[in-house]
Amino acid sequence: MNRVTMSGSEGLWARIRTALARGNEAQEPAYGHAAIARNPNKKPRLAQRIDEELRRGWSYCAERNVSLCVLALEIDGYAEYFATYGREAVEDSFDSLEAIIGAQLSRETEICLRSGQTGFVLVLPDMPALMARDLASRIAAALRREGIPNRESHAGQVTLSTGIAVVNPHGKLDRAVLNAASQAVKKAQRRGLARLEVMDLRGRDDKRRHAA
Repeated sequence: MNRVTMSGSEGLWARIRTALARGNEAQEPAYGHAAIARNPNKKPRLAQRIDEELRRGWSYCAERNVSLCVLALEIDGYAEYFATYGREAVEDSFDSLEAIIGAQLSRETEICLRSGQTGFVLVLPDMPALMARDLASRIAAALRREGIPNRESHAGQVTLSTGIAVVNPHGKLDRAVLNAASQAVKKAQRRGLARLEVMDLRGRDDKRRHAA
């Protein structure tokens, strides 16, 4: 049994290495969000942009005494998807995903950014948790309608799982909200495809303020 499992794992990583090699041979220039994933040197810029938008959203909400929601969205079964379709096809899919997500955002303060190679981060100032849930549902419905093929998925198409972290910002930026969203999406993915998990940090923060 162990040998079968190991063989399958080795086959998957061999396919991933082949896909990476094909992507590295491409000579076409990359621009915009896609360039971040294709050019490793630009990853620090992405992390900096996420930090800047998170800081901006945190300040906005702290000044107005309203909630901040951070959503982490990740492609389900990304490793298998990448190994099967290759870098260029996956990046084309990310362009489509970005358009699908962006079409559901209605305010200038709502920001969607690439997060690593597997998904997106949404920074949503002044958004209650129920509205964030509704947004995640609308994104999932739009993605189902688009039907981006993924033969490695039981769904037959690309799906996104979502982690939501909600907090009432006060004082300096607490990056725990971003970590909470990341933990929530991982927990959601352990439950299956296109799942949603919410982590509410508001009670924790209220207890901290009262203790202080």
